[in-house]
Amino acid sequence: MKGDDRKAAIARSKERKSVAGICAVRRAGSGETWLGQSLNLDTIQNRIWFTLRMGKHPNRSLQKAWRDHGTNSFTFEIVEALADEETTYVRDALLIERLAHWRSMLKAEVI
Repeated sequence: MKGDDRKAAIARSKERKSVAGICAVRRAGSGETWLGQSLNLDTIQNRIWFTLRMGKHPNRSLQKAWRDHGTNSFTFEIVEALADEETTYVRDALLIERLAHWRSMLKAEVI
């Protein structure tokens, strides 16, 4: 990528708004589900998969399931994307509320 193209790509990336919300990691066949919240749903899957591949994910049950069953047994999905909120306080409170809602609905563990 040439210098000007690279600068333009970086500028576009910085202008793009991140979408906050709730995501799920599921293990096929077992029904096991782990839920998380993120301020940027576009990047959270990469972060989760990276920590799992490195064996450093903080959720021990998810890390063990990943190690025992392998990468191909897992899927990632966005459960709920939140609308833009004016304040970070409102957004953060809404994330906590929605995570609790989905946790009870899906009987899932939080990551």
